[in-house]
Amino acid sequence: MTGDALLKESANINDTLFQLIQESNFIYAAVSDTRKKKNEVSKITIKPVEIKNTFHLQLTRHFKQKQIHENFELSEGINTISKLLEEDFKQIVIFTYEKDYHIKLGKKGKISISSNPPTKSRRDLSHDKTKNYILSEGVAYPFLVEIGVMDKRGKVFKSKYDKFKQINKFLEIVESSMKTFEKNDKISIVDFGCGKSYLTFALKYYLSDILSYDVEITGLDLKSKVVQECNEIACKLKMDDLSFLNMDIKDYSPSKNVDMVISLHACDIATDMAISKAVQWQSKLILSVPCCQHELFEIISNDDMKAVTRHGILKERLSAMITDAIRAEILEIMGYKVTIMEFIDMEHTPKNLLIRAVYDGETQNGSTERFLSLKNSWSIEKNYLETDLGDLLQKRIKTR
Repeated sequence: MTGDALLKESANINDTLFQLIQESNFIYAAVSDTRKKKNEVSKITIKPVEIKNTFHLQLTRHFKQKQIHENFELSEGINTISKLLEEDFKQIVIFTYEKDYHIKLGKKGKISISSNPPTKSRRDLSHDKTKNYILSEGVAYPFLVEIGVMDKRGKVFKSKYDKFKQINKFLEIVESSMKTFEKNDKISIVDFGCGKSYLTFALKYYLSDILSYDVEITGLDLKSKVVQECNEIACKLKMDDLSFLNMDIKDYSPSKNVDMVISLHACDIATDMAISKAVQWQSKLILSVPCCQHELFEIISNDDMKAVTRHGILKERLSAMITDAIRAEILEIMGYKVTIMEFIDMEHTPKNLLIRAVYDGETQNGSTERFLSLKNSWSIEKNYLETDLGDLLQKRIKTR
């Protein structure tokens, strides 16, 4: 009788887990699909670890803003997983060297098992804490399935693995930024230049379903077909308060205050348009990943830096750095605390910096002086962001 046939004859979930989670064969597992509407644990991941030369199971409980690791000997670990499935969760995906098993536990303990060829071939038995993504591979998130990042079994498509990592990195940055908001806030978010909206859907899912914030997100893009497709996906996923508009950044006028502005991969001065809008709205949080930046390339000049500026590729990179530095100083003049951090490369571009700006209303010390000195050093009369903010910026500068 085959292994699968034996599994189908298992009397209960505990017997099934003992057959699959064996020292020589087990690679990884993910427990998901909570039975409770307000379960503080969103998912549980399981990996094998070796402690004092003995095989153990490490269970990681994923809470809204933290993770807790516990190590169990094999038998105790399986009993713990069984109890979790019977009381708190409906399914588990188990990855072994032989096959991937998707197990659902229905009413009255009825077990449904499906298997597929193995998708993992390596495991890490180290006890040290390893990287835990907010969204785990092996869990079939409906929005990731719909936007084509993973299949219905939770396997991330090879061509989309960089996108999967990027989504998780973005959510980590969002998580570290949410102390700006209170739990009872209704948060209005605008995503300028959302494109296919991988990160927009991820943001909606993470803030609403995992962190339990009340959010309303509007995505803007110039491509009507993309906007239509995104609206159809949002409708299919029943993601309330998520909508997409076919509109230019400069033409958008919100009907209410905008609390958070996202601008990822907006080309050239489109990034400045988004930042300018956010500043004028006094948005509490700005997350921006600039893309190609051409405005200052033909403008910057510094006699002491000719060894750099005479090379086109070096001048291009330099102009991008100066542009982002100007953006940071203007934001600080306008009352934001700014952090520029590394981000995972966007698709089709090597740009990997993210500007995070948190509003506190106070002009940051030294920002005006740094801004004026930077302009003077590079012979920059004006740039788009400075011009677009106009009197709002000049009043801040003159009061220093």
